[in-house]
Amino acid sequence: MTSAPSKVTTIFSRAPIPLLLIGVFVLGYTFKGMVSKAPPATSVGTTDGSSEPVAEEIWTCSMHPQIRLPDPGKCPLCGMDLILAEGSSAPKVAKQAKKKPMYACAMFCVPPMPLPGKCPICGMEMVEVEDSGEDDAGGPVTLKLSETARKLAEIETVPVERKTVTAEIRMVGKVDYDETRLGYITAWVPGRLERLYVDYTGVPVQKGDHMVYLYSPELSTAQTELLEAVRRAAAAKGGGRSILDERAAEWAEDIRDKFRLWGMTDAQIAEIEERGTTSDYMTIYAPMGGIVIFKNLLEGAYVQTGTRIYTIADLAHLWVKLDAYESDIAWLRYGQKVEFEAEAYPGETFVGTVAFISPVLDPVTRTVKIRVNVENPDGRLKPEMFVRAVAHSKLAAGGRVIDSELLGKWMCPMHPEIIEEVAGDCTRCGMPLVRTETLGYVSPSAGDFEVPLVIPATGPLITGKRSLVYLEVPDEPGTYVGREITLGPRVGDYYIVFDGLTEGERVVVHGNFKIDSAVQIMAKSSMMSPAGGESAPAHDHSEREQHGDAAPSAMPLPRQDLDIPDKQKLSVPPAFANEFGPVLAAYLNAQDALSHDKHEPAQEAAKSLETALSAVDMSLLKGAAHMAWMKEANNMTKAASELAASSDIQKARAAFALLSESMIVAAKCYGTASETVHRYHCPMAFGDRGGDWLQTKEKTENPYFGSAMFRCGVMKETIEKRSAGGATDGRG
Repeated sequence: MTSAPSKVTTIFSRAPIPLLLIGVFVLGYTFKGMVSKAPPATSVGTTDGSSEPVAEEIWTCSMHPQIRLPDPGKCPLCGMDLILAEGSSAPKVAKQAKKKPMYACAMFCVPPMPLPGKCPICGMEMVEVEDSGEDDAGGPVTLKLSETARKLAEIETVPVERKTVTAEIRMVGKVDYDETRLGYITAWVPGRLERLYVDYTGVPVQKGDHMVYLYSPELSTAQTELLEAVRRAAAAKGGGRSILDERAAEWAEDIRDKFRLWGMTDAQIAEIEERGTTSDYMTIYAPMGGIVIFKNLLEGAYVQTGTRIYTIADLAHLWVKLDAYESDIAWLRYGQKVEFEAEAYPGETFVGTVAFISPVLDPVTRTVKIRVNVENPDGRLKPEMFVRAVAHSKLAAGGRVIDSELLGKWMCPMHPEIIEEVAGDCTRCGMPLVRTETLGYVSPSAGDFEVPLVIPATGPLITGKRSLVYLEVPDEPGTYVGREITLGPRVGDYYIVFDGLTEGERVVVHGNFKIDSAVQIMAKSSMMSPAGGESAPAHDHSEREQHGDAAPSAMPLPRQDLDIPDKQKLSVPPAFANEFGPVLAAYLNAQDALSHDKHEPAQEAAKSLETALSAVDMSLLKGAAHMAWMKEANNMTKAASELAASSDIQKARAAFALLSESMIVAAKCYGTASETVHRYHCPMAFGDRGGDWLQTKEKTENPYFGSAMFRCGVMKETIEKRSAGGATDGRG
């Protein structure tokens, strides 16, 4: 291989000069002919086969070269205007009919890019995605995902269906006495309590048990009248002629009625007549069975007519008073079954019947009182027990309640436990029974029973005024289109659909936020931007599945003086960097703890930071440098105190964001003595307001999201160690 060139060199070196010149001309002519006879090269990027090369326009950010987009605009990271990348200054040519593939992050952190690679925000591998855009007639926006993109985005769809759904209404309350089954033992005549046979509360009694031995002088007078009337009535039967004798029987019966009104039994009255003598004492018997729940007086007390002595409650029948939220009232009905558990019997279920729904809403708690009748034959339930209840309501179209056990039946409007197959009167109160349909239940007649159209609750994206769903386009796998719909109430895990969907359409129930994020980034009509670029009204973000929800949003707007080029020229002695070192070290420990989702270590680091701040020798600083340190040190102390006292990690992260603002200023002003630190920025923190922090590592460790988005963020600048002259070098 090396010998041939050597021979050629030898020939030319030994040849005469004229012969050498002739050889050069011959070789040059030969090469010229070879070039001229070669076919013209096809230029890359042309559409008409011409030889003129055409360069494709690529727009990039001067601060973030990883951003490469086919059209001009703003950088999605910093908001700066994009510029033409090097080597792409030629004008655009007509686009080819076939769309070029675009690549986007499965989390849709940035707009789709023309080149594959890793997402500059979260580091995930970019996947192919196609934006179908809007049609010429202004139709709905569609988004087409490749099979790989669908898997990474975890897209899941289910068909819209008609289904009888069940609302689960959860309530809390407590057990109470049945007011209709309370009784009182009272004094029906004035007197003195000679003896109380039930001398403590909680004693069970039966109807007819003796309760009180009462002394009353009025009894003697009334008994004398009775005995005289009985004697005269007997004389009248023997042929007495006086008017009193003739009416003695009626007189005696009137006196007996008076004794009955005093609470005496027929047996007691008969005993007086048989005895033939008067007595100042009488025994009061229990008018009902139950438990003595109150003992109001002691033996020897004097009483007047109507004075309450005992209170008796029948605990075999109880009430459960529950609080139902305002939003759940529509699903509750009179006569409905309610299941509940008591704290005393975990795992055991009791059943009652709704007997009353308060017509008044509590303005403070925004709840309605629900009364449930419960049978308690074994006495296990006791008044004042706390309970957790749940009612299940099956719903028909329009939100009406279905109960197959009550359809077509008749119920008492006062006693819901009285249910009959035919019309009639209540066996307890005598009120006429009414049809269950008049109490809010669906009628079984033809055409009145319609199953509602429903979708899973994870399907719609709700902004407060608008409800948007993404549907899978039929016969086009991976293509999704957005559509606004009208929703009815939420029932358990489903929403009732009033308008906008038809049975059989497939709605996205998982991954819909990711699809909507992609549409938002493309500036198309979406949940947040109904007009494509115009923001939707403010709404509740409690159900958003975005990364920003992992960090708190209750934080003041970020400061605007983090670059502070004027403060970098402060006169700071090199020795002060050693004073600032422990402060920065404690801060970095807090950053490391929060990025790894460790709350308590972050609190300990904040306490160490407070100690380090108090130990700084501020006498080393003079003039403007001293005043600047006083300001930032005060801010850092407040933020560190809030971090140390934070009740949860989200509040700790909010305090750390405030701490970072002053720490960045201090680091740039006063420098570090031993290590270089980097300033990082996360644009998604705190509801997309963004947040900065310092760290020593060159790979992002996000303290505002932790493990949820550990690598989310971009390096903004580097703060070098302080030089011997006392100045720091900050480079972006």
